[in-house]
Amino acid sequence: MRIDVRKAAELLLDHDNIIILVHSNPDGDTLGCGFSLLRALRQLGKKAEVALPRSVGKKYGYLYEDLGHQDFEPEYVVSVDVADVKLLDEDIKEKYEGKINLAIDHHPSNCVECEYLLLEDTAAAACEILYKVINELGAEVDKKIADCLYTGISTDTGCFRYSNTSAQTYRFAADLVEKGADGAYINRIMFDTKTKSYVILERLVMDTLEMHFGGRCAMTYLTTDMYEKSGSDETEAEPLASKTRQIEGVDIGIFLKEKDDGTFKISLRTLEPIDASAICKMLGGGGHARAAGCQSEGPLESVKEKIISKVSEYLNQ
Repeated sequence: MRIDVRKAAELLLDHDNIIILVHSNPDGDTLGCGFSLLRALRQLGKKAEVALPRSVGKKYGYLYEDLGHQDFEPEYVVSVDVADVKLLDEDIKEKYEGKINLAIDHHPSNCVECEYLLLEDTAAAACEILYKVINELGAEVDKKIADCLYTGISTDTGCFRYSNTSAQTYRFAADLVEKGADGAYINRIMFDTKTKSYVILERLVMDTLEMHFGGRCAMTYLTTDMYEKSGSDETEAEPLASKTRQIEGVDIGIFLKEKDDGTFKISLRTLEPIDASAICKMLGGGGHARAAGCQSEGPLESVKEKIISKVSEYLNQ
């Protein structure tokens, strides 16, 4: 059932022992949502925990390192910024698939099976929705919550550079800074600070660059052996998805990332009027118009041919 912000807040106020689900390979938006909601619920005297995936980037530690653990048997399940249960870590998916009571999301392609769905697909980040929910709950948006929410908004808009950034986005960000969010620190950690291992990994990935369709499309890939060569791991791979779109003349950027089981995650980043979600839907995925993803079985050459074929099909419609 589709619901609004007020109803979502009512449901959260009516329940306790709440487990919050975030997607695998978590980014700033899903973690910002999860920990801002956790902090708000605990502030209101409720028990809440975030079911963290196995791999979480160290740079996100400031969102949760001061939080203690609460032991309880989950009675209410909430997912945040999760468009599909396939995006959950496998162990979390096995435990909670079909048991999600409330899903809060901003992806137009959302297909999570749940009791209630709060979906605002015009929001630049799911944290914009959580900001409204937390205000409706009556919790105080203190510095810690403001940091969480600002992180999600900043990262999902590429530090306010992407076309999804709206007037509301700027207003919310300004409001969060007034409430204590350290925008300068967060933007520096998220966008300007790189580990040595990441720099090596980025070089290995960019060395795979291929250009297609007269330079309109650029593709790179990451294989699991590159982690060992660079000393990096998958928690540092997130920024690589948008690198190809930064090349002059490119309006379709493709990034292929090999997983431990040999399958590949395909990430598309596009410029207007190319609809990344429409292309990814051809392979069973989805997302936003400018950023979307899907998955495919290997080997690498087969995956490359498959996605290029779908891009060609889209361009020739």
